[in-house]
Amino acid sequence: MQGLEDVEVVDGEPVAASLIPRAVTAGELLFDDGATQTFDGNGDTSYVEADGRPTQGKWYVDEDGRFCSFWPPAYRACYDLLWIVQGDGIVGLSFTGQGSRFDGRYATLTHGARP
Repeated sequence: MQGLEDVEVVDGEPVAASLIPRAVTAGELLFDDGATQTFDGNGDTSYVEADGRPTQGKWYVDEDGRFCSFWPPAYRACYDLLWIVQGDGIVGLSFTGQGSRFDGRYATLTHGARP
């Protein structure tokens, strides 16, 4: 896993397809509703509702360079991924698509990524 300390982007900039794996695995994301999500480099993801109910799924980058997730038994969704930047640091990711927007802020960061 590699952090984001060398990534230079501005707020709202799309995450390049080549950086999606680094962006999602950089740390646990905390969403506005209190849910959290982690992404593993092997494509596994764990989403925990604010009430503590966990869900396991898979994530991947599709042929169009979009972030996608699959939640068994049959839910699949793809999103445009945008950087959330404050000051000079990346603080989170915005998932937009399917008529929705979900902003996740890094609750924890790995390998020197800046909160």
